[in-house]
Amino acid sequence: MNSDLHYDYATVGHVTVDVLEDGTRRPGGSAFYAALQAARLGLRAAIFTRGRPAEVQALLAPHRAELDLHVQAAPRTTTLRTRWQGGERHQQVLAWAGPIAPPARIDTGILHLAPVARETPASRPDGAGFLGFTPQGLARAWGADGHVRHEAGPPVLAALALAGASDALVISEQERAGCAALLQAAARGGALVAITAGGRPTTLLVAGAGPLSLPVAAREPPRDELGAGDVFAAAFFVALREGAPAAAAARFGQAAAAVRMRGLGAGAIGARAALERELSRPAPAPAPARAPLG
Repeated sequence: MNSDLHYDYATVGHVTVDVLEDGTRRPGGSAFYAALQAARLGLRAAIFTRGRPAEVQALLAPHRAELDLHVQAAPRTTTLRTRWQGGERHQQVLAWAGPIAPPARIDTGILHLAPVARETPASRPDGAGFLGFTPQGLARAWGADGHVRHEAGPPVLAALALAGASDALVISEQERAGCAALLQAAARGGALVAITAGGRPTTLLVAGAGPLSLPVAAREPPRDELGAGDVFAAAFFVALREGAPAAAAARFGQAAAAVRMRGLGAGAIGARAALERELSRPAPAPAPARAPLG
């Protein structure tokens, strides 16, 4: 990588081919959704990923004016088939690009480690001012049939070290149990932890304080939920980096998710003005969470 390049927001994780129930193929992955959200907040954003370069570049062609893209060549691009059943998302891994070996240094204000299928680097690249971590991809396992299970074995020491070194960590309620050890490592390291739960309250754990429950404002049924947690994380990390208190940063993340879910695909990811309009809607009052995290 050119050492003169500097980013405001850089993600490390697989850009995926998402195959929907109707056979539609579109770009996906936490690294993609989060970087695009950061770009639409006015940040210079980049993705460091692995896959077939021509395929990844074609997937992201509509967004290349918004993002810098660095692709480590692999024989295949991670491909996920997604379907919904009983209100829950079910995924199947059709192809896997393998682990990412990012540059030793990425000059960026915010570095977001965003695994989707156990591709997290073994160590944190140098050069970042703020480390955000969304470790959901470490709680995903799949067998010969490719069907994803939300259960992780004992986390590797490198993942625990990354969690402990993070400034903030976001996890979904669905994958909370599989990432329990990582959440504990993050809390011991003083990281701010957010646990999202769809339309249910977001739980925050602030170092030195008790859990805080932030209700989600009532909204119309979502049109498309893919990537909602990823744009929450990006907006949350950006707000924290800009100096917002924990609850305000989480509300900014909730606004990003709400805007995203009103439309279809990455085109629905909102710019800063759209998020600020969403924030102007009355917000429910926060409340102490009933149970500790971890």
